[in-house]
Amino acid sequence: MVLVVIVGNGAREHAIARSLVEGGARLKAFMGSNNPGIAKLAKDNVKISNLTNFKELVEFSKDADFVVVGPEAPLVVGAANALKSAGISCIGPSIEAAQLEGSKIFTRELLQNYNIRSNIEFQAFNAIDNVETWVEKLGLENVVVKPDGLTGGKGVKVFGEHLHSKSELFDYCHQLLDSHSGFVIEEKLNGEEFTLQTFVDGSNVTPTPLVQDHKRAYEGDEGPNTGGMGSYSMTNHVMPFITHEDVKFALSEMKQTISALKKETGAIYKGFLYGQFMKTKKGIKLVEYNVRFGDPEAMNVLSIMESNMVALCFQILEGTLPDDLRFKKAATVCKYIVPEGYPTNPVKNQPIQVDEKSLDELGILYYYASVDKRGEKVVTTGSRTMGLLGIGSSLNEAEKKAELATQFVKGPLYHRKDIGTQELLEKRIAHMKKVIK
Repeated sequence: MVLVVIVGNGAREHAIARSLVEGGARLKAFMGSNNPGIAKLAKDNVKISNLTNFKELVEFSKDADFVVVGPEAPLVVGAANALKSAGISCIGPSIEAAQLEGSKIFTRELLQNYNIRSNIEFQAFNAIDNVETWVEKLGLENVVVKPDGLTGGKGVKVFGEHLHSKSELFDYCHQLLDSHSGFVIEEKLNGEEFTLQTFVDGSNVTPTPLVQDHKRAYEGDEGPNTGGMGSYSMTNHVMPFITHEDVKFALSEMKQTISALKKETGAIYKGFLYGQFMKTKKGIKLVEYNVRFGDPEAMNVLSIMESNMVALCFQILEGTLPDDLRFKKAATVCKYIVPEGYPTNPVKNQPIQVDEKSLDELGILYYYASVDKRGEKVVTTGSRTMGLLGIGSSLNEAEKKAELATQFVKGPLYHRKDIGTQELLEKRIAHMKKVIK
């Protein structure tokens, strides 16, 4: 039996772990806190440690056929390199390739240097000089500021939404120079975002169904940005406002990026690559790359994937990925249950009660996220608590299941009731029509 180590302790890793076990793997888990869902799948063969303690990771993984690294943080500081130098196969890009997420400056300049069309207007800064000139050129109302480095989906500030004056913008730029190596000021895009997650073996880039995430904390897309409050995918695996041609173009851009990355750094990308794109009046534009599956989007696609995850991981390592994968013709809706006060001041160390028996009987898939099992108690640790996933023959059916599931998770928690609803989808469709008319 194939032995696999999963690295990470979030809902994304819970979804990957479930796919690996369904694919026939025996599982071990290297986690930062005790995720009870992953621990159960690994039959409690777990190691709780800092995810960047590569000495312990290598020791724990010595008997594994391969290791799957779920989150970005260990990858951007060299998890794959540490494993490879110990002779252990890794699903996840090297430190050189992980710059696609680890450095927004690196990625924008790579796309610029190789004439990749989904790139946008940007300027990189490591000092405050010339910021005013660039902002005047773009127009203050057209500005987005992004830190260089990892921010957990919470560092991007858009003028008009998070920044409301030139002085606020400059204050934020000064803050970033204190906390990061630099930042990027980009043109603000107007349109609808979609997530294209892929499997990559160094040259082949194989797509999964499109997903749309919801970053804002509160219903109606109000409130601060979060790591993602939930997501949906459609029965036909695209979005009502995204064509198959759009998907083909986005996939081609991802392939060109992998090729450019190899030319630029020599890195052969092996793992999962997530492209966040936006459909705009000027066409499909890249918002950002992530060097791993999305969270929550991994839950949407892996829950309906019929291809064998273990076989796919071996194909990534061997460079033999197929052009397409098999997925159920089903819609999915994921709703995240999060702690009260999230994301600005979340309650921590609060016990939650999960009625797993009722969720199982309803056919709801549930994925533990930012929690810690301490003895018999499961407690919140400050970020998103649990992903609940409904699957149906229509979006409406999937949304009703996901919403029904929320009553079986108790604690000082909240969720967005509107994710996956027809009303919110119609709003997206109307917005897209307005943008491209």
